[in-house]
Amino acid sequence: MTPGSHASPSGPEEPQPRPRRGLWRIGTPVVVLLSGCLFAVSAYNSEGTDLRPGRYTDLAALVQTQATQYDTLKGRLDRLNAEVESLSAGVNDRTVNKLRRQIETLEDPAGLEPRSGQGITVTLSDAPEDVINSTSRALNLLVVHQQDIQAVVNAMWRGGASAVTIQGQRVVSTTGIKCHGNAVLLQGVPYAQPYVIQAVGDPSTLSDTVLGDVDVDYYLQRAELPDISVGWDLETEDAVAAPAYDGLLDLQHAEVLRKQEDS
Repeated sequence: MTPGSHASPSGPEEPQPRPRRGLWRIGTPVVVLLSGCLFAVSAYNSEGTDLRPGRYTDLAALVQTQATQYDTLKGRLDRLNAEVESLSAGVNDRTVNKLRRQIETLEDPAGLEPRSGQGITVTLSDAPEDVINSTSRALNLLVVHQQDIQAVVNAMWRGGASAVTIQGQRVVSTTGIKCHGNAVLLQGVPYAQPYVIQAVGDPSTLSDTVLGDVDVDYYLQRAELPDISVGWDLETEDAVAAPAYDGLLDLQHAEVLRKQEDS
């Protein structure tokens, strides 16, 4: 120690730590890269659509958007099914051929073959806009519900229909009808009113069965009241074309009830 100098009571000063610049140099590019990956995954999953459907205020536009997406996916499914059929046709195996014949036998009663012939057309629609704006009736009475469509379809089956369609879509045992806002979901696809229901069969028998159905009569009573006036139209047809069902056949939410064994 030189003369005149004073030692610090806390000892010699320690050097201040230098900022860790290396960590930021590595972390920042990683965060940017992960963010880019997130945006890319979101864009891929949305397939060009809005990931926040709550932004839609126009339900008719939403219905059209979802219907367009369905058509795109259906086209992809058709191409894959055609490829499967092409590959299956090249298999020459006795067991496979037997199963193929069994499938062909069941395709028509299952609705997988087109049907055409005489029949009827029933059209259901919501009350006119002026009636909805002027009546004091509950809105629930002024629109078409899934049970109204189901009532007509069930009456057609009881009338001996060999095929039934709703909005041109073939109705089969796995067909589901569900209300969704001001639209009806048919096999997962939204459709806006009016709802056109057609059946292939004897026009006279079908008409009598539909008009004599108790559940359909409840709808007809609403149609006859001027302050409700839901739409109803029934026409006999010389030619009705019911295309083959081409959607999914598996049950995704139903389970077979099994008898519990006695313990």
